[in-house]
Parts: sequence; C-alpha cells; structure tokens
Amino acid sequence: MPMNTMPKSCHDAGPYSILVLNGPNLAHTGLRQPEIYGSRGLEDIPTLVNQLMGERAREIDLSFYACNSEGALIDRLEQARAMCVRGVAFNAGAYTHTSLALADCIAWIGIPVVEVHISNVFAREEPIRRQSFMGAHVIGMIAGFGLWSYALAVQALHAHICGAGKKLKI
Repeated sequence: MPMNTMPKSCHDAGPYSILVLNGPNLAHTGLRQPEIYGSRGLEDIPTLVNQLMGERAREIDLSFYACNSEGALIDRLEQARAMCVRGVAFNAGAYTHTSLALADCIAWIGIPVVEVHISNVFAREEPIRRQSFMGAHVIGMIAGFGLWSYALAVQALHAHICGAGKKLKI
C-alpha cells in the first residue's frame, strides 16, 4: 500500500469523522486579539457547522484538538490516520508559514486536509503570513471568514468525502 493512502478499511460509510485541529495560541480564540480573530471561541464551531449544513451535519462526527507544540500536532495527524479520520480542518496558526515538518506530515498521511485561517492572511501586514508550506499538500484553503472558516472547511471536507465529481449540494 502506498504511504500516502489510507487503509482500505477506512473508507466505510459515515458518519464521517472530521478532526478540527488547531495550532499555537488558537485555543484562546475569542480572548486573544479579538480585533483580528473575533470574540467567539472554538466551542462555537459545532453550532456554526449545524447552522451551515443543516441535516447533513448529522453525517459528521467532529473531534477537536488544540496544541501549541509542533511535534504534538504531527503526532495527532499521524494518530488521525491510524484512527481512520476522514478529513482534517487544520488551522496551524503561525506554523502554517514556518513548518516543513507539518507540511511533510500532511503530504504522506493520505487524509484530505483543508487549511483554515480565521483572518484573511493575504490582507495581513506581515509578508510571511502570505506563505504556506502546507498549501501544496492540502485540498484547499479557507481564510478570512472568522470562525465560519471552520464550518466552511467542514462542509468542503464533507463534500469531498462524499464524492468529488458527483453533483453535490454545497
């Protein structure tokens, strides 16, 4: 089996397990720099997913993990592969712009990943925030919609898992 392919047993029907993964400082969303990241916390994501997806949200089993450590994030991605997680909505925070190790992990685990950013990283002042080492290995990126970026990423993962190429109700 190629290294970048999930085991065949992981492709059974739903509910589809989707991991919402957050990197450094994001566990404090809602408190940290609300002028950039808003005043809502990560605990609001399931409500936003339900509002956006309606009945289809029942087809998804969301799990959450937030950590400031690069190595622990890699461990969690590898664990997600072993646990047959079907998709990852990943806000790596500043590691997006600096971590080859996270990019390498995403490249081999064989799980569809959507890169998530609460703010519009392309409108930020610092040029480094406009680069993503992960970008070449994810199926897409959603940025600039506040916490709705996570709900949109979950919806995109659901559509991808249910069969890209089919006519989907997005």
